Amino acid sequence: MPENSPRGLTRLAFGGDYNPEQWPESVWQEDVRLMREAGVTMVSVGIFSWALLEPSPGEYDFGWLDRVVDLLHAGGIRVDLGTPTVCPPAWFYRAHPEALPVSREGVRYAFGSRAAICHSNADYRAAAAGITTRLAERYGAHPAVAMWHVHNEYGVPVSACYCDSCAAHFRRWLESSYGSVEAVNEAWGTAFWGQRYTGFEQIGPPSATPTAVNPAQALDYKRFADATMRENFLMERDILHRLSPGVPVTTNFMTALSQCDSVDYWAWGREVDIVTNDHYLITDGRRTHVNLAMAADLTRSVAGGAPWLLLEHSTSGVNWQPRNPAKAPGQMARNSLAHVARGSDGAMFFQWRQSRRGAEKFHSAMVPHGGTDTRVWREVVELGASLDSLSTVRGTRTEADVAVLWDWHSWWAQNLDWRPSEDHDARERADAFYEALYDRHLTVDFAHPEADLSRYPLVVVPALYLMTEAAGNNLREYVENGGTLVVSYFSGIVDEHDGVHEGACPGALRDVLGLTVEEFSPLLPGQSVRLTGPDGSELAGDVWTEFVVPRGAETVWTYADGLTAGHPAVTRHRLGEGTAWYVSTRLASEGLDALLGWAVEDARVAAPADLPRDVEVVRRTGDSGSYLFAINHTATDAKVPLEAHGTELLTGERAAGRLEVPAGAVRVVRLDG
Repeated sequence: MPENSPRGLTRLAFGGDYNPEQWPESVWQEDVRLMREAGVTMVSVGIFSWALLEPSPGEYDFGWLDRVVDLLHAGGIRVDLGTPTVCPPAWFYRAHPEALPVSREGVRYAFGSRAAICHSNADYRAAAAGITTRLAERYGAHPAVAMWHVHNEYGVPVSACYCDSCAAHFRRWLESSYGSVEAVNEAWGTAFWGQRYTGFEQIGPPSATPTAVNPAQALDYKRFADATMRENFLMERDILHRLSPGVPVTTNFMTALSQCDSVDYWAWGREVDIVTNDHYLITDGRRTHVNLAMAADLTRSVAGGAPWLLLEHSTSGVNWQPRNPAKAPGQMARNSLAHVARGSDGAMFFQWRQSRRGAEKFHSAMVPHGGTDTRVWREVVELGASLDSLSTVRGTRTEADVAVLWDWHSWWAQNLDWRPSEDHDARERADAFYEALYDRHLTVDFAHPEADLSRYPLVVVPALYLMTEAAGNNLREYVENGGTLVVSYFSGIVDEHDGVHEGACPGALRDVLGLTVEEFSPLLPGQSVRLTGPDGSELAGDVWTEFVVPRGAETVWTYADGLTAGHPAVTRHRLGEGTAWYVSTRLASEGLDALLGWAVEDARVAAPADLPRDVEVVRRTGDSGSYLFAINHTATDAKVPLEAHGTELLTGERAAGRLEVPAGAVRVVRLDG
């Protein structure tokens, strides 16, 4: 069986995407020398090299790659070897233009970018299997190869294709999934608008229509597109497992909720040998380190709590946002070590040497255009030394305090046409609840709604519009057995086919919340409502209100004005040994903090005390010991209380009582015992 960590790597992974084909061979020796100077332990090679490896159909040129891999091996640098199937060559598309994907509007995309692939296309699948087989036969036993890197960022920028091949594949997928066209009609509710089918041959993709398409059909097409990409990954993975036994296979995820919305990473996480992730800061004025922590926690959760690997992030600015600011001095190391704190066994970058040509030439790199006499290079070398000093952290696991439920299928369904308010954003609610927990210095695991939740004293459901009956039963059992549950509005509304649960809303959550919702009452832009609490406190809500009827729940906050004035706004239901909270409006940060304060008290969660805002404290534990990461995102020195003595690994100093963490710095203490 393949390992669940890069083969032969005994330290934390440090390096980046290495694209030597962009440079004359005279530069390669210099690259390896600089890699050794920086402390690089692994690089990713060959991800975009199909046109060079197979310059014409069935003719291969591996000589240059042989020299690169051998050179890296001689330098003591491990190789994450890519299958270049994300970018088929120009000759392939000239021979098979139908392999280019078609948009929902019926427009076929052109060659000249990346990841322009119809994943149902048989010629693409055959060609991808061919190049993967050749690579595995040649390098499968090479001592430098630490792991295989299939494709690149599945789902970005195209996940679904709407061509005739995909239509036929979709029909086969539906027949396999449902068994009969009658079952499809039932699941999709095709009695509405006269959409009933009498044969699978009548069904097509949810292409552009005059008005809203059947939402259940659109939801299934998202599932189909995700499953089709995963079929192609599994094809390549199985070739590599067969021809390169013992070497783990991965593909790089993009779990940050703002960066990829077309992939069900719960399903993909079960198929890779190592979960890896790419993360780039979205510099939109918000606290970027909070989104970073959220993405890292979600990636670790997709990995089942096991160590994972940050396979790409940036040394400084990126190039694809409207505005691309540079990272501040020290921010690169702080970002990198924050990922390590939350479970990554290393920090890799895109890319090693900054490109001079092409679409990403202004994307930062480990070796900038300015070379080694630059701030970025000096910080890269310093980070390499820091990661080397943290080698014993490798293999340990991050400890979490609470869980947040997330499901990509629910997100897909929520974002379909004609919902009660376009201002309700499931991702925004997930961000907001996560940030509120972050500000209470609680480490979060994400969990699938049907997962075992028994180890968490507090579970938060920020936005789960789609919820299966099994998930609803799971949450009821969780609360009855002593758990504390917090649920935000418009959750538990529909089943897996986007059909409203029978009876009053929220169908899947009625019993556990002890209430029904008679009617949704979204607010117009600029409108807000006041909520009053039992102690006279006031909170504010916007975007959404509901007519809530308690069915056993007690009212904690009440709407003070608006159409729902006098009705419950926030409730608490004691069920069995536990408690379920419900909030029926969009609370701002102050309101979320107040709500979670009550819930944390119910759950008896012991949050760390005396920690300043934006100072993270995260713990990793394992056979090699217990490690406390303290990350100061502020411009002021901070002091972090220590429960035990230990050794600070980045400075070598002893630590006891209170740990000094300078402004913008990171400290990692290996605790005694």
